Amino acid sequence: MTSNSLKGRLARSLPFYYGWVIVADTVLVSFSTRTVMAVALLSVFVIPMTEELGWSRGLFSGAVSLGGLCAVLVSPFLGRWLDRYGAGTLISVSSLLTAILAVGLSLVSHPLIFYALYVPGRLIFAGPLELGLPTAISNWFIRRRPLGLAVDSIAKGAGLAVIPLVAQAIISAWDWRTAWIFLGVLTFILGVIPSLLLVSRRPEDMGLEPDPWPQSKTNEEVSDPGKDSSSETGSISEVNFTVQQALRTRAFWVLAVFSGAGLMVQAGISLHQVSHYIDQGITAQVAAFAATTFACSQIVAGLFWSIVARKIPIRYLMSASAFVVALGAISTSFSQSMVSGIPAAAAVGFGVGGLHLLIRLAWADYYGREHLGSIRGLTMSAQVGGQALGPIIAGVLFDLTGGYRLPFTIFTISALLAGILVLTATPPKQPAPQPEMSRL
Repeated sequence: MTSNSLKGRLARSLPFYYGWVIVADTVLVSFSTRTVMAVALLSVFVIPMTEELGWSRGLFSGAVSLGGLCAVLVSPFLGRWLDRYGAGTLISVSSLLTAILAVGLSLVSHPLIFYALYVPGRLIFAGPLELGLPTAISNWFIRRRPLGLAVDSIAKGAGLAVIPLVAQAIISAWDWRTAWIFLGVLTFILGVIPSLLLVSRRPEDMGLEPDPWPQSKTNEEVSDPGKDSSSETGSISEVNFTVQQALRTRAFWVLAVFSGAGLMVQAGISLHQVSHYIDQGITAQVAAFAATTFACSQIVAGLFWSIVARKIPIRYLMSASAFVVALGAISTSFSQSMVSGIPAAAAVGFGVGGLHLLIRLAWADYYGREHLGSIRGLTMSAQVGGQALGPIIAGVLFDLTGGYRLPFTIFTISALLAGILVLTATPPKQPAPQPEMSRL
């Protein structure tokens, strides 16, 4: 039986919309594949790997940044590929490669080997997965897009809450090499086969409608031509911008800068927060709860931000989430115990959960599904660039100053400025179609 026939038979037999199968697959991938190369998980490896191998934290953090920079180069090409072929194969192959790379990391003994394995893994995290997972959901949903993205965010938060604790337990009981092997096996089991068999590009490819309306809705209510499709009052009529049209809008550039600045803070703090508390004399097992709190608060954030996403203009919500991240960042910089560290990590996670969900939602709502992969592929350069800068800034400044106070203060300022800037990202108006010139 071919993959297409399997998906078609399953879609016809299910008592619910097939888009939720797409969401279920992203849940598995976010819990496993995406978590393995996340900086929040890598944070529990910083101390044991650098101490055993004799590396500086700046050297260790550089692999995260270099992988992100490599993703900048490939993301525009991946975006066009996604628009044409869909996310299924891309996500499945990404999971397979991530599993192989994770097992390979268990054999690391030299910085060049570490970079040769972790840089491609981080590239996959920041490129194919960051593009493929939200695009797969956004292509299947319009009205309930916030809910679909929130479910994926909850899975991501659950993975970041559970897997670092599991990895830390394995490191404590055995060693960090065994932990990497476990992560590779987990990724292979959950991330490869379901994506290959079940994920389809768009509902139209299977003869389905995107996110069907309740029966009580009439056609006139759904497609009222008098409604502004890009309004800020919760209207969800679909627009579709080409890449060239999107590039000519102010919101495109504001969202790109906001993504880079906001997620620079997320990557920088999430990688180094556990090390920050260990440096205060807290044991590694207890300090790991900062990463778990950070992740758990993203679960709560996914629910909260998705509920209000259709009630409040999204630019105001993005601004609020950035301000929460700033509060968490400055609190982390002054925290010296888990009594203050847990609330600080919760604030960062709650704000970061908003950033991830709302940025993805804004791109899809502002510019539509038809060219979403290509548009996001271009803007990923800013987002991934920010995620690449955050860890290396924190690592290098730690090596220079002996602490994290300065880099965490820089992150606070960055988040505040991003929150102010994004208030100017008003929804773009759908360009009017150009009339054809009459032939002579």
